Amino acid sequence: MDGGQAGEKITQAYLAHRPYLVDLAFRMLGDIGLAEDVVQDAFSRLIRADPGEIEDERGWLIVVTSRLCLDQIKSARARRERAHDASVIEYVTPVAAGDRNASLADPADRVTFDDSVRLALLVVLERLSPAERVVFVLHDIFQMPFGEIAESVGRPVPTCRQLARRARQKIAAGQDAARFDIPSAEHREVTDKFIAACASGDLTGLLEVLAPDAWGDVDLGPDAIRRPPPAVGAEHVARNLLHYWGQPATLVSLPVGGQPALLGFFGRELAGVVVLTMRGDLIQSLHVIGDPRKLAFLRAQLQA
Repeated sequence: MDGGQAGEKITQAYLAHRPYLVDLAFRMLGDIGLAEDVVQDAFSRLIRADPGEIEDERGWLIVVTSRLCLDQIKSARARRERAHDASVIEYVTPVAAGDRNASLADPADRVTFDDSVRLALLVVLERLSPAERVVFVLHDIFQMPFGEIAESVGRPVPTCRQLARRARQKIAAGQDAARFDIPSAEHREVTDKFIAACASGDLTGLLEVLAPDAWGDVDLGPDAIRRPPPAVGAEHVARNLLHYWGQPATLVSLPVGGQPALLGFFGRELAGVVVLTMRGDLIQSLHVIGDPRKLAFLRAQLQA
């Protein structure tokens, strides 16, 4: 394979697999910047690797990304740095720069989320050891077989099963403090297709996961000058999605109160939360949270 063919193959792999890998890394690290850096590092290693030694590029990239995430988590633990602590969202009180010393905020200023909107994943995963976290995310969230996980973390299969079991026990023990939702395999598949279609501008791919009568709306908060009307019909919704959440946006998945949901970033700043309502294996509706006050609180939690 000459240099041009190799470069084209790397480009195709980048376009095809980067959205999935960033999603995977974010679920382990809880930081969009670190996730993107890790995936960039994985592709840099792919460029330096001997193409003839790699039969499955996607599998190879998953292994490398997982190991890099494991290194990041271990490094953070060694430095005693807390991973991002995204707890259940109940309200946010905006505080102006001149009011930072205010002792109490007016309850009327509190912005209440729908009671299903919560980000308990990261606070729960922080209770797990680095290996437990990686194995749990790969198996229970991304439905990866233990044989493949063993290769990713460099541990025997029985050890990986034990790590997953211990992770589930710790999560179950913490259910009273934070709710954790594991997406079904069907929801995971739909979410993967949704992210990939938005990243590649694939209108047909989006239509495949949207119900024909799908609709979507957006919450821009009470101070919005104009409230956009709901989009109705799969094609209308899909075109809006590609307009707002195609490139250069980055979407990653995060469970929200039992529903599949996505965090949308522009650059490395949170720009919106997309909550999906399913009907069977299709998306029936999408609710985008774009209220600046709610997003300001989420940004603070993800950057803590």
